[in-house]
Amino acid sequence: MYRTQTKEVKIGNRIIGGGNPVLIQSMTNTRTEDVAATVSQIHKLTAAGCDIIRCAVPTMEAAEALREMKKQIAIPLVADIHFDYRLAIAAIRHGADKIRINPGNIGSRERLKAVVDAAKERNIPIRVGVNSGSLEKELVEKYQGVTAEGIVESALDKVRLIEEMGYDNLVISIKSSDVLMCVKAHELIAAKTPYPLHVGITEAGTILSGNIKSSVGLALILHQGIGDTVRVSLTGDPLEEVKSAKLILKTLGLRTGGIEVVSCPTCGRTQIDLISLANQVENMVADIPLNIKVAVMGCVVNGPGEAKEADIGIAGGIGEGLIIKHGKVYKKVPEEELLPELRRELLNWSE
Repeated sequence: MYRTQTKEVKIGNRIIGGGNPVLIQSMTNTRTEDVAATVSQIHKLTAAGCDIIRCAVPTMEAAEALREMKKQIAIPLVADIHFDYRLAIAAIRHGADKIRINPGNIGSRERLKAVVDAAKERNIPIRVGVNSGSLEKELVEKYQGVTAEGIVESALDKVRLIEEMGYDNLVISIKSSDVLMCVKAHELIAAKTPYPLHVGITEAGTILSGNIKSSVGLALILHQGIGDTVRVSLTGDPLEEVKSAKLILKTLGLRTGGIEVVSCPTCGRTQIDLISLANQVENMVADIPLNIKVAVMGCVVNGPGEAKEADIGIAGGIGEGLIIKHGKVYKKVPEEELLPELRRELLNWSE
């Protein structure tokens, strides 16, 4: 897939842009002031595949907590700031690897410059974030409503403002809960700026609706080669955001590695609790570092044939199941042994 060439931006020990791999981000939902709880969540997200983590910084105590958190985590930490420029400066001074601000709500030009100067001093990237819900009144009037064109103009105006202050270590984020508007905005801005883009569908919704909207939107954007880092925004456990982002990137061929689980839909022939089994398999293989496909099939009638494109698979029967390798029945086991036997096969995998 052709990737739009953007400038490289270093965020802690990671690099986005410049054709580097698309990195996954998420955001903690703990109180940032609670260092132990936040670090614990970051460790879980890191193990799940999160590359960059963002934390809300609503108080000075939260800003100060970043210093201790940085000592205990392995991935870059982004401080999310709204309204108070002093919190942005404090977050930088306490070790944030990047800050996320909307220059429009930081305040006066002098206050924005103070933030920019602090970032410049430590060469910390600034993510310029603009959401459709916070679009300036004059741009809404100019375009007769909230539009992709208005979002792009707002973002580029803020970028130019920071550039005029002598700083260009920037990442741009333009988001909308309207999927097609978000796609159009990314298409427009990709042709107008060299800065790397943080891509996501904001306020996407619950696990179900959020995943569908994010999958559609991110696929339409990323498949055009646009985007350098992504977040799947869900109303739920941040771990679900990371799992979804990984699967979207793998489906688009933008990330490899890890076991891919495929499973058949349920039907009247299903002779096993397929829904539970498929979920158990997906959770079980998460920590196994293989790059193979595992199939989970609901009956022994069509299971072997349907699993032939997978490297290994299981098919359920009445009280028993089959282990299938490369489309051929390998062994028959009691139902209760199906999952443990699959794990043993994977842990001792050889082609």
